[in-house]
Amino acid sequence: MGEIYVRPATEADVGAILDIYNEQVLNSTSTFDLEFRTMDAQREWLKQFDDRYVLLVADDGGEVVAWGCLHPYGSKPGYRYTTENSVYVRVDRRRTGIGARILEALIAAGAANGFRTIIARIAGDNPASVALHERLGFRLVGVEREVGYKFDRWLDVVEMQLMLEEERGAREK
Repeated sequence: MGEIYVRPATEADVGAILDIYNEQVLNSTSTFDLEFRTMDAQREWLKQFDDRYVLLVADDGGEVVAWGCLHPYGSKPGYRYTTENSVYVRVDRRRTGIGARILEALIAAGAANGFRTIIARIAGDNPASVALHERLGFRLVGVEREVGYKFDRWLDVVEMQLMLEEERGAREK
């Protein structure tokens, strides 16, 4: 392992991002997608990111081992100060602190980019992700009961929220 650093994703990272994501499609409820994403679809997906809605990767010696993003929470203009986050870590690098590093960088980017709040929607059977978000200041705001269906079972979605102004104030104390 080299030194891991978090940086903005580039088009050259799309293949590694896709591999990490598609492994989750196949083996996890961290996404409710049921079919693999194609490289063309992933390249199209990349176009949504800009200076405000960021896509970051954890780079370990030139190898992408995790990624995370801030994406629009809703399509209506009234949601423009709210963003939703996603974090995905390659299966062999989980529980190493990389997810926290990505999420910390997303929180910093959210604050710097003028968002008031970040929403996390987490499959109810993913306590590690809930604990990670909780450790970084997210609070439970609700549970959507049995809204997802994957692997022949109904799944809850835990909704968590981080108010960036409150988090910034807590860090300054």
